Amino acid sequence: MSVNLKTKYLGLSLKNPLVVSACPLTQKLDALKQIEEAGAAAAVLPSLFEEQITHEEVEMAKAQEFGTDSFAEALTYFPEQDDYRAGPETYLEYIAKAKQAVSMPIIASLNGTSEGGWVRYAKLMQDAGADALELNVYFIAANLDMTAQQVEQQYLDLVGAVKKSVSIPLAVKVGPYFSSMGNMAKRLAGAGADGLVLFNRFLQPDIDLDDLETSPQLELSNRYELLKPLRWIAILHGRVKASLALTSGLHEATDLTKALLAGADVGMVASVLYKQGIGHLSEILDGLQTWMEEKEYESVDQLRGSMSQENCPDPAAFERGNYMKALVSYAGEAI
Repeated sequence: MSVNLKTKYLGLSLKNPLVVSACPLTQKLDALKQIEEAGAAAAVLPSLFEEQITHEEVEMAKAQEFGTDSFAEALTYFPEQDDYRAGPETYLEYIAKAKQAVSMPIIASLNGTSEGGWVRYAKLMQDAGADALELNVYFIAANLDMTAQQVEQQYLDLVGAVKKSVSIPLAVKVGPYFSSMGNMAKRLAGAGADGLVLFNRFLQPDIDLDDLETSPQLELSNRYELLKPLRWIAILHGRVKASLALTSGLHEATDLTKALLAGADVGMVASVLYKQGIGHLSEILDGLQTWMEEKEYESVDQLRGSMSQENCPDPAAFERGNYMKALVSYAGEAI
């Protein structure tokens, strides 16, 4: 039996539903080639951070102003900032190199919280050859005077501004911390998001007891983290006009299969590649194909969303209805 693994994500035609998410691996051309050879359908480049943009532009402004009070020639020594190639140009150059090195779609990534230089760099990434753009919104609402409405509006304004600056597809990677995730997903799509990547893994700072300083902690994902995006993709499938990508906790073929059943267009991996190696991509795809053949699915299109809330025989399973059942089933194990 021949199984068709082709899918579409952000309007891009992909040979299968497995995508490598933003990680240091995709920053290396040799690794990027191996990722394609192992079967990945697309790759997201590591993010260009808002802090990088801001830092480089501030440093350029300082250089322009240096000595202007004393030396008349300094007023024209540096080029105008609009004409100067300010910012991390190496990132833009890498996009072009990546496009030459592989044939799979390359998705650029921007990480930050405000419009700032994002609009400009989104356009530059498009001009460098990126097939799509992933907006990685990393925002912790630590201002106690900021309301939930203001937080959400900041997301929507950012998405709208970036979308207006590019013609390539725009995906938005967000965290799950909204009081009404479904409504926010709908509004993000309305603001211009062509796709939603669920969910962003916010890094949690730890405290160093020796130096009495905060220290960032990076933990690779585990398979339990799959459950949260799995639930929300199942809820959103068919109800939000945007592509859906599941990220966080996808490690095995069974995880990708579940993501597709819930309604994801693609599943994204990163952490497992550090544990199992890039070659594990082919194992995931082989496992998906084997399962589909056993269950007599002919294509990913036929499989996708068949276990979403919209199509599930027990829609309450994705809401509160299954909560008591889960608790009761586990109670005996503690005795």
